[in-house]
Amino acid sequence: MSEEFVLSLARDSLNTILLLAAPVLLVSLLVGLSVSIFQAATQIQEPTLTFVPKIVAVFLTILIFGSWMLNILINFTVGSLSNISVIIR
Repeated sequence: MSEEFVLSLARDSLNTILLLAAPVLLVSLLVGLSVSIFQAATQIQEPTLTFVPKIVAVFLTILIFGSWMLNILINFTVGSLSNISVIIR
């Protein structure tokens, strides 16, 4: 196993992780920010008000982007398993 292969495997792994996490994290960030602005504007300090919209938004994001995320994960897994002979050596 050469250094180039290890570096490309690590780069592909990090790219896959970022692609899978990005939609969920961005939606959660945007919903959390908007709820925080709403709470600051109305002076409502209810802790559960921040969690429920985030959970709903993350669930909807996974429903919308789930097939795309699964395709990325499948492509990465197939690519890794096709190179298993290089990894074992």
